[in-house]
Amino acid sequence: MAKHEELPVPIFSTLEPVYGSGSQLEEAEFRFEKIKSKFLEVFGCQPDVYARSPGRVNLIGEHIDYEGFSVLPMAIRQDTIVAIHKHDARESPKLIRIANLNEKYTMCTYPADPNQDIDLKNHKWGHYFICGYKGYYEFAKSKGIDVDEPVGFDVLVDGTVPTGSGLSSSSAFVCSSTIAIMAACDVNFPKKEIAQLTCDCERHIGTQSGGMDQAISVMAKSGFAELIDFNPIRATDVQLPAGGCFVIAHSLAESQKAVTASKNYNNRVVECRLAAIVLGIKLGMKPQEAISNVKTLSDVEGLCVSFASTRGSSDPVLAVKEFLSEEPYTAEDIETITEKNLPSVLGYDTTSLDVLRAAKHFKLFQRASHVYSEAKRVHAFKDTVLSNLSDEDMLKKLGDLMNESHHSCSILYECSCPELEELVKVCRGDKALGARLTGAGWGGCVVALVKENIVLEFILNLKESFYQSRIEKGIINKNDLGLYLFASKPSSGSAIFKF
Repeated sequence: MAKHEELPVPIFSTLEPVYGSGSQLEEAEFRFEKIKSKFLEVFGCQPDVYARSPGRVNLIGEHIDYEGFSVLPMAIRQDTIVAIHKHDARESPKLIRIANLNEKYTMCTYPADPNQDIDLKNHKWGHYFICGYKGYYEFAKSKGIDVDEPVGFDVLVDGTVPTGSGLSSSSAFVCSSTIAIMAACDVNFPKKEIAQLTCDCERHIGTQSGGMDQAISVMAKSGFAELIDFNPIRATDVQLPAGGCFVIAHSLAESQKAVTASKNYNNRVVECRLAAIVLGIKLGMKPQEAISNVKTLSDVEGLCVSFASTRGSSDPVLAVKEFLSEEPYTAEDIETITEKNLPSVLGYDTTSLDVLRAAKHFKLFQRASHVYSEAKRVHAFKDTVLSNLSDEDMLKKLGDLMNESHHSCSILYECSCPELEELVKVCRGDKALGARLTGAGWGGCVVALVKENIVLEFILNLKESFYQSRIEKGIINKNDLGLYLFASKPSSGSAIFKF
């Protein structure tokens, strides 16, 4: 039997396989009817096909996917639906028109040209669809698929993943867009290939994503979290213990990953790359060899472990403590070690050059310490779930690992913010077994592990202790609280609907 990640994205003619039954199904049916009637109103025709991809919450393993290490996310029920109609080749002008069910997003129009550049200085919400559009054509070309002349598309988007929440609204949008384009062009591919493709797609928007968000969105299975491994991408089902539930709470500080990339997200990617190259050189590689061959901290993990073994350990953090300074490095410090200027070390990559222009110094010790210790926590989390511990002890151990992860993200990786710190503290005070920031950080959400029998009480307490004052200040409307605070069980991944 084919492995889960080798199967194509499933195609359904009804909503039940994804949305289940009862009130959730009724809600979905109502939503699809609204999309269908809005599509007709805006474009004067019906969609050919729909694609949906969910958001995700990362349970543990933050900022390590782009370093090649495994992560442990689960899909959530909130998703992005893309309805699409492909134009006839004879129709002109050849345009891509992208509308949104939410009227705060005005229609975006682009030429039907897969080679167009995305204007990153003029950020538009429709750019995320164009990421998928460009990526699909590049992928088809690389596979030797004969792609006809580009044609126009009419597109309507509806997303329920809160934006800037750290729940991967952007990846849900890029995944559903890419899959909708494929479905409209009547092609489908194995999920693992689509996961990699959509990761590459998102780089068109200027974020050096590691692939976790796309992998879980495309490959998730209902009822399971997934251990996602990279190079090659594969997913292993992780059954979470009975008696525990994850509550997701938005800090109400928006994380603008694409907008602040050079100072935050991409800055950390560059710091990790430089830490890996410096470690490689300190552990015996020639500078040019390290610059050419070392891209991520996973590339020098073996050397770090070999060093640790001389000290009777297998912990790569020992090498970090031995060879990297806790003091921040200047560009000149690193250039002395690498014997090359930094733009050349980083291959004159555009997004990396943006980082170099914005950065005053580089915290190599702290970033490498976080990545290696967080990678260990992911496997400790999975091993705990597979252990013979009682549910009670298992939940406590998982909560402890989540708390350790948050401390590392906050202190070593510095991707937290005051609102996240306050929310984590409130969650722990309200009987969460563990609470940590999730997603890129610098805003967005906290995920808290809570005993199932106190979830309602926990949510009510959180409403009172964190959200009430914000409702009173008008930061959010109390009727929208369900968008910002909810419990979630693992949901299913991407799907195509043809009715």
